[in-house]
Amino acid sequence: MEDGAGDLAKEAALPVARADSRGPEAAGGIWPLIDRPGFLVRRLYQIHVSLFSERCAAFRVTPLQYSLLSELMVRGEADQTTLAHAVALDRTTTTGALRRLEARGFVSRTISPVDRRSQQCRLTDEGREIHAAMADAVRQAHADTIATLSPAERKLFIDLMRKIAAAHGQAAHGQAPGMAELQT
Repeated sequence: MEDGAGDLAKEAALPVARADSRGPEAAGGIWPLIDRPGFLVRRLYQIHVSLFSERCAAFRVTPLQYSLLSELMVRGEADQTTLAHAVALDRTTTTGALRRLEARGFVSRTISPVDRRSQQCRLTDEGREIHAAMADAVRQAHADTIATLSPAERKLFIDLMRKIAAAHGQAAHGQAPGMAELQT
């Protein structure tokens, strides 16, 4: 898992100082990090990865790898480019993750009979088993990520994240990448 996951969990629990809430439109004013969407998105990602790492450490599968396993559970089979697009990653990163999953026996990759440059991927029996074994821990990590929100706030938060992702061309199957797993 990622180095420093425990440190991230400790850091995530710390309060973030709020110096000024005037926002970017304040002429020449201070724009605190806590008011910046990009900073908050990065912090939420750090928090989620830390929670995922804690809950899923025994499986030695990263959030990205779990997303690939999940996408293959839905699709049955897909080429690496399709998987890269579905999880909103570049092909090189996706290929590396798939190679690691293949080395562990979770994914099989074969040359496409249609396009010899393409690799077709599918889950092995072991891949389906690890995906199923991780399901409760993954759901718990996602639930813990948004636990401070009420049920109505959770729905709104997920809807807003989907809207932003879709507006930036990152929607797959009508959902932003990873949103199916986030739903609790």
